[in-house]
Amino acid sequence: MRAILGGQIEAKRAPIMKILIVGAGGIGGFFGAKLHQLGADITYLLREKRQQLIQDRGLTIETPRGSFTIHPKTVLADQLEPIYDLIILACKAFDLDDSLKSIAKASSKGVILPFLNGLTHLDTLDRVFGKDRVMGGVAHIAATISETGSVKQLTELSTLTIGPRALEQAALSQEFFTLCKKTDFDSFYNENIEQALWDKWVFLASLAGMTTICRGSIGEIAATPYGKELSKQMFAECCAIAASQRFPITEKTQLTSEEILTKDGSPFTASMLRDLLAGNKNEYQHILGDLIAFASNGSIDCPLLKIAYTHMAVESKSKA
Repeated sequence: MRAILGGQIEAKRAPIMKILIVGAGGIGGFFGAKLHQLGADITYLLREKRQQLIQDRGLTIETPRGSFTIHPKTVLADQLEPIYDLIILACKAFDLDDSLKSIAKASSKGVILPFLNGLTHLDTLDRVFGKDRVMGGVAHIAATISETGSVKQLTELSTLTIGPRALEQAALSQEFFTLCKKTDFDSFYNENIEQALWDKWVFLASLAGMTTICRGSIGEIAATPYGKELSKQMFAECCAIAASQRFPITEKTQLTSEEILTKDGSPFTASMLRDLLAGNKNEYQHILGDLIAFASNGSIDCPLLKIAYTHMAVESKSKA
C-alpha cells in the first residue's frame, strides 16, 4: 500500500515481525543472535539469572569461525504481553511444561514454533493452542552454554528447517523462512515438516542410543570390530518404527544418516552423552522412550533401542 505524505507518494512498510524466543541456549541463543544481527525484532524470554548475565555482558556466540556479541532485548515471564507474531520454543523437551507456563501472558496471540527433539510435544501444543497455531521446526546444531555463559557452537553445522502444519500458518512460515535465508546459517522450507521431524528423530535416537551406551564418539565406536554393524542395526530399528507410523525414511536419507553414524574418526556425539557425562538432566525419555512407545503400537521389535533406554533410565536414576 502507498500513502500520500507532503504531496509525495510514499510506500508503506510492512510491520516487522515481532519474535519472542524462549531460552538463550544452544538453539535459541545461536539462531536468535544470527537473526538479531540482521535487524530482526528479537526478544528473549529468560530466567532472572540468565537475563542479568546477558544485560551485563551481552550474549556472546562462539563459532569455529570466530565470536561475536549482541545486546538483545530481554524480558521475564511476568513482564510479557501478547504482542508477538511468532513465539519460538527453544527449550529442552523436559522443560516444555515450564515454558508453556512462562509464556502464558504472551500466548493469546501469534504462532508457536517449537524446535524440540522428538515429536510428542506437538500433541501437547496442539491441545493447548490448536494445530492451526503450531508450526513445525527442526534445528540441527551442536552447541552448548560455556562456563562463562556464552553459547559455543561445537561444529559448523547450523540448519533450521521450518514448515506449516495448517493453511493458516503458510504466510507467516514463508515470511520467517525469507528472514532466515538472509542469514549465514542454512535454512530450508518443508511442506511436509512432520516427515522432517521423523527424519531427525530417527537419526538422533540412533546417535544418542549408541554414543551413550558406548560412552564414546562415532569414530571410537566405528573403530571397534562390531561398532558399525551395531550402529546400522539400531538405525534400522528406528527406521522401522518411523515406517510403521507412515513416515518412512527415504533411501537417500538413510544412506546419508548411515554414513554419518559409521564415519571413521568422527568426533561426533549426541548432546545426551554430554549431558550424561556432566550429570545434567537429559532427554532420554523424549528421544528414546517415546520412540519405543511408537514401536509397541506398531509391534516393531527394537532390542538395541530398549537397551539404550534401559541404560539411560538406570544412569539417570542413579544421579537423581
